[in-house]
Amino acid sequence: MDNDPQTQNKIMVVDDNLSSLKQIGAQLGRHYDVSLAKSGALALQICMQEKPDLILLDIEMPGMDGFETLKRLRLNRYLGSIPVIFLTGNHDTETEVRGLQSGARDFITKPVEKSILLHRIELHLRFSSYQAQLENTVAKMSDSVALAFAELIECRDENTGEHVARTSKYVGMIGRRLIEMGFFTEELTPADLHMMVRAAPLHDIGKIAISDRILLKPDRLDDEEFTLMKQHTVMGEEILKNMLARTPTQQYLHYAGMIAASHHERFDGKGYPRGLAGDGIPLCGRIMSVADVYDALVDDRVYREGMKHIEACRIIIDGKNKSFDGRVVDAFESIHEELAAEAKKSLLRRQNSGGGQV
Repeated sequence: MDNDPQTQNKIMVVDDNLSSLKQIGAQLGRHYDVSLAKSGALALQICMQEKPDLILLDIEMPGMDGFETLKRLRLNRYLGSIPVIFLTGNHDTETEVRGLQSGARDFITKPVEKSILLHRIELHLRFSSYQAQLENTVAKMSDSVALAFAELIECRDENTGEHVARTSKYVGMIGRRLIEMGFFTEELTPADLHMMVRAAPLHDIGKIAISDRILLKPDRLDDEEFTLMKQHTVMGEEILKNMLARTPTQQYLHYAGMIAASHHERFDGKGYPRGLAGDGIPLCGRIMSVADVYDALVDDRVYREGMKHIEACRIIIDGKNKSFDGRVVDAFESIHEELAAEAKKSLLRRQNSGGGQV
């Protein structure tokens, strides 16, 4: 079990007893990348900096005990899925039941016997790896179905089916740049961005409830028609809320609902459907708004050619702090050449596949 250091799992040991902490650390050091913490509070801090693959957590600690530490881990969306094994010198059934109900994977009694410790850790690491692979497979299947459905909806109003794939990619590119620039550190982690990218293709799912008479009208919509068209946002939100209720493990649908409802809001409060303004608009909607408008401007339609990249950029930059969040526009502007290259690649793919207009 002497693993390659490049592939070692990260194990955190949390125990207020320094003798026990050092002993367990020494037992695991040849097999895993081990970090030590002498309190629950310190463990939470270290976890935020370097997420471990598994935590060995002592129950009986002063101040924040093991139960409270586990509770705080489970409330943190970034740390909540880390498997936790309780360490305890208390053998009573009540403690064990309470621990399992609070979300611990297993119990190991102290003093710890090395072979049992290594066996239990390896067992739970393998289970977590299998669970992650299974969740990834389900996510890929869900994404494929969602993307195909979204493309069908987009094609109803003569958009290219690739619009949903491109805008999803743009959301990822803009979001990564926002992270690099240090914006929105509380609400834009890599995990959040991953959910947003998965959710983005469903931003116009509410168009399925809009009649062809309005959706395919070649002329400008009148006031009544535009009022009906704007309802695709709240209809999409409702559809996605219902989907999430039926499949609560697919948390990206929560982001999809927010994006569907808010991607036509404006930073100055003059958008729709709710007239939200500023940071009152969900961040995922603010990012989607820029990605969606950029793609709509540069992409060809059957009734017009797409704008030049530089013209589309000018419109978006002119909309800074009016139509769009200025920070998102700053991120967009700093990577505009990469976005142009991605748009060009999409056009070449269509041309090479004999596509063009849909």
